[in-house]
Amino acid sequence: MKKDLIRNFSIIAHIDHGKSTLADRIMEFTNAISKREFRNQILDDMDLEKERGITIKASAVRIEYKAKNGKTYCLNLIDTPGHVDFTYEVSKSTAACEGALLLVDASQGVEAQTVANLYLAMEHNLTIIPVINKIDLASADVDKVKKQIEGILGLKKDDILLASAKEGRGTEDILEKIVEKIPSPRGDASNPLQALIFDSRFDIYKGAVLFVRLVNGVVKKGMHVKTMNSGKVYEVKEVGVFKPKPSEIGTLACGEVGYISCSIRDAREVIIGDTVTDSKNPAASALPGYRKVTPMVYCGIYPVTPKDFPALKDAVAKMKLQDASFIFEPESSTALGMGFRCGFLGLLHMEIIQERLEREYDLNLVITTPSVIYEVKLKNGDILKVDNPAKFPKPDLLEWTREPFAHVFIIVPKESIGDVMKLAESRRAVYSSTEFLDEERVKLVYEMPIAEIITDFYDIIKSLTKGYGSLDYEMIDYRPAEVVKLNILINGDIVDALSLLVNKEKVHFKGRSIVKKLKETIPRHLFKIAVQAAIGGKIIAREDISALGKHVTGKCYGGDITRKRKLWEKQKAGKKRMKQFGKIQIPQEAFFAALKA
Repeated sequence: MKKDLIRNFSIIAHIDHGKSTLADRIMEFTNAISKREFRNQILDDMDLEKERGITIKASAVRIEYKAKNGKTYCLNLIDTPGHVDFTYEVSKSTAACEGALLLVDASQGVEAQTVANLYLAMEHNLTIIPVINKIDLASADVDKVKKQIEGILGLKKDDILLASAKEGRGTEDILEKIVEKIPSPRGDASNPLQALIFDSRFDIYKGAVLFVRLVNGVVKKGMHVKTMNSGKVYEVKEVGVFKPKPSEIGTLACGEVGYISCSIRDAREVIIGDTVTDSKNPAASALPGYRKVTPMVYCGIYPVTPKDFPALKDAVAKMKLQDASFIFEPESSTALGMGFRCGFLGLLHMEIIQERLEREYDLNLVITTPSVIYEVKLKNGDILKVDNPAKFPKPDLLEWTREPFAHVFIIVPKESIGDVMKLAESRRAVYSSTEFLDEERVKLVYEMPIAEIITDFYDIIKSLTKGYGSLDYEMIDYRPAEVVKLNILINGDIVDALSLLVNKEKVHFKGRSIVKKLKETIPRHLFKIAVQAAIGGKIIAREDISALGKHVTGKCYGGDITRKRKLWEKQKAGKKRMKQFGKIQIPQEAFFAALKA
C-alpha cells in the first residue's frame, strides 16, 4: 500500500458517547466484516466489556475504503476507552495515529473526559475531527453542543460533523473527512526499521504478540529483529493486520499498523513503548515511546489457596503485557501469605484487573484495602514513599507526612451545584473556581486529596446529578497531612490485610464504619468474635459477633438438673478452647465491605 493512501486515526470521547457503535458503523459501511459475523460493539471482545457496556482495551482494525475521488485508502482505526481510569490506553493509541475523531453526545454535550482526551490528542499534534453523535435522540440539542465545542474546546463550528452511529447517518461524511483532513504518515520505507510497540497480548501458542506502528522501514516474516530496550534478538514468525480478526500478510511497511509474532515466551521481555528494529541494520535511536505511568491506587492481591501463588505470578506477568498501566511487585502478609503489591490508575481499573485475573486464569483471589502513596520523612532525615500500611513507620520515628493532591474537574448540571459542593467539602477539597459552560452546565475545579477520590467519589457524583455529572483529575503535588495507621483486630489479632492509612480527622468515623461492615459480613462461628479498630494500642471502635447457639441439653429428658449443668460447663470450656485455637474464616466479601466502608 502506498504511504500517501494510508490514514491512521483513533476515536476518542467521554464514556458512553458512542465510540464503539461508530466503529461498528464504519466497519459495516466499508464491508470490513460480513453481516453473518457482525454483532454490536464487535471490537469489545472481552466478556467484561460486553457485560459492563464499556471499552476497557483499545482495539485496532484495518479497513479499506474507496473514496469519492476514486482512490482506495487503507484506514487503520483504533477504538479507545472513555473512562478516566483507562486514560493511559487513550494516550498509547493517540501516539500511533495522525488524527482523531472526537465524539460528543448530542444530548449530554462536552464532558470532563471529552476535554481530557482532546488535550491528549493535541499533545501528539493530531488532526482533530469533531463529530456530534446521537442526533437521533429526542433530547438532542445540536446547536447548544456546537456552541460548547466551539467555546469550550476551541474547535471551528464549520468543521463539526453530525452523525447517528446507531442509525448509520453521517458515516460516509466522516470517512470522506478522514481521507481529506488527516495527513498520511511520515517516514521512509528505505530507512532502518523503527516500529513502536503500542500494545501487546499473550497467545498460548504464539507467545507475546506485539501490536506495532511502523514509523520507518519494513518488517517481514523470517527477518531478525531486536527490541532496543533489552537488545534481545528474535526471529519474526508471523506478520499481520487486524481485519478485525488477525490476518497474516507477510510484510508491514512504513506508516502501517499491524502485529508481529516472534515466539516470545517470557512476558517480562516486552515493554510497551519500546522500539523494534532490524538486528543487522539497526536504527540510530529509539522512538520516544511513552511517559512512565503513575499509579494512583495500590492494594495487595493474594491467592486464597497458597499453592496458587506460582499461577498468580505467571498471570500478573501476562496481565502486565496486556495493560502497561498495571504494575506489581512481590510482598508477603502474615495473614494471607505470599502475594503481590499492585498499582492501578483507579478503583475501576483495580476491579477490572481482579476480575480478569480470576476469569482468564481461573484464580480465586483476596484483595486488600486500597491505599494511595504517602510521602514520609523520618527523624533521621530519610524520605520514604509508602504505599502499604505495613511499611508505615511508628509515630515516634516520624517528622512529617504528606499525601498526594489532584486537580479535580467536575462538570455538573447547575441544579446540582449545591449538593456536589457539599460533597467536595466533606472530602477535604479546596475550592479553586467555577465556570459556567452554558445555561445548563457548570465546571467546578477543586484541589483534593487523591485518597478521597479513589473510593466512591465518582459514584456519588453520578448519583447526585442523576447520571449527568462527569469527573476528571490529574495529580499535582504532595501536601502536609496528619496520617495515622488504622489497625483492624479480629479476636485481638491484627489482620494486616485490613489495615489502612487514614487522615487523623476521619479515623474514628472510618474505624466505626469498618467494624460495623465486618460484623455484617463475617459469618458467625461457634464462639464469640470481637472485631476492633485501633490506633496503636488504643481501641477506637468495637463490635461483637455473637456465637452460634447449640442446644446441648436438647436430648436430656428428665433427670437431675446437675446432668444439664455438666453439659453446659463442658460446652463453655469447649467454646473457650475453640476461641483460643479456632481459625476464623474471613470471606472475600468482608474485604470488599471494608474497602467500601
